[in-house]
Amino acid sequence: MIDLNLLDTEGINENSRKIDQLSTYEVLETINDEDQKVAAVIRENLGSIEAAVEAIFKKVKNGGRLIYIGAGTSGRLGVLDASECPPTYGVSKELVQGIIAGGVEALQNAIEGAEDVEEGALEDLKAIGFSEKDALVGLAASGRTPYVRSAIVYANELGAVTASVSCVKNAVISEVAQYPIEAVVGPEVITGSTRMKAGTAQKLILNMISTTIMVKLGKVYGNLMVDVRATNEKLKVRAKRIIEMTTDLTGEEAVALFLESGESVKVAILMNKTGLSREEAEVLLDHYDGKIRKAIENYESKVRVQ
Repeated sequence: MIDLNLLDTEGINENSRKIDQLSTYEVLETINDEDQKVAAVIRENLGSIEAAVEAIFKKVKNGGRLIYIGAGTSGRLGVLDASECPPTYGVSKELVQGIIAGGVEALQNAIEGAEDVEEGALEDLKAIGFSEKDALVGLAASGRTPYVRSAIVYANELGAVTASVSCVKNAVISEVAQYPIEAVVGPEVITGSTRMKAGTAQKLILNMISTTIMVKLGKVYGNLMVDVRATNEKLKVRAKRIIEMTTDLTGEEAVALFLESGESVKVAILMNKTGLSREEAEVLLDHYDGKIRKAIENYESKVRVQ
């Protein structure tokens, strides 16, 4: 039997005890006051997040994948963060994946009991060919979800990197994860509703993990998403705008260069900065692992020497 009194996420929030007696504005103000505490808690955990990111990045850089796994709200947040990486950074949908207890149906409907099925996690990881090359981030606001714990234990046995994100002190999953992160945001405005502050904390941490890894992979130039896939009109406009912002080209010239580059923002920028052809720019970019700044700087240094 679980003793909810022992979980930080199940505590009573004294600031919202009378929330059912407040005006609409006061309810909103109470929620907002509590939300503002989340960022400060995340700041206290930057060291733990850094350690996890460094370990995960080593796996990803060497051909591994980043896999999020969780149940309920935590699982949905993992799927959300993973699903946004391909269109934003031009990576394959396999590189960052989210697994939720209960499968796809659980994204919209509560699958009662799925979080307690330990064998389910192993089956889900085996289904994607999870191996020692990969990194696993277990997500559980309560820090005790059996489905998540068993996934982390299994990943450890394989030799993969494991991290955990919870919102309680001394979480059960922290005991098995190599890189535990505990964002203790305190009792929720509505007792036990961990889709609120705990959900916000997890969302922020996942954003930080995936974004930092993409930066380290060279998926941005400055703070621009230069590996964006122009798969719709908005993204085509964004691609053109990025080229304009990083070169001295007009809108029409940016569009022409984008097309000439094979619709690759990175290649287009490199062509403009170096005068290289598309094929030459692609080779240079590949030589520097897709890191456009390093490619430009090294090309310019060689030109100066000559």
